[in-house]
Amino acid sequence: MTVAYWEVIVTIKHPIMQGKEGLVQQALQSPIEIRQSRSDPDVYLHYAAEPPYIICAVARYLNGDGFLITAYRTNKIKEGTLLWTP
Repeated sequence: MTVAYWEVIVTIKHPIMQGKEGLVQQALQSPIEIRQSRSDPDVYLHYAAEPPYIICAVARYLNGDGFLITAYRTNKIKEGTLLWTP
């Protein structure tokens, strides 16, 4: 992810994510849960805890490469096929 794209996420899409880069990295590297999107089998939702909320990092994987689509704060884990949990 580029710095410019992260700025789009934190200024336009989800301003609440400003300063939460570390939590997004945590969600991608050491998630508490990973789910596959219900609408796109190439999209995965990686979750990290930020009590009382949860950080969701949404990533797409194609041909062995992955990239961040968006990241947001939520109050519950979304539906989708559970792929991994510790």
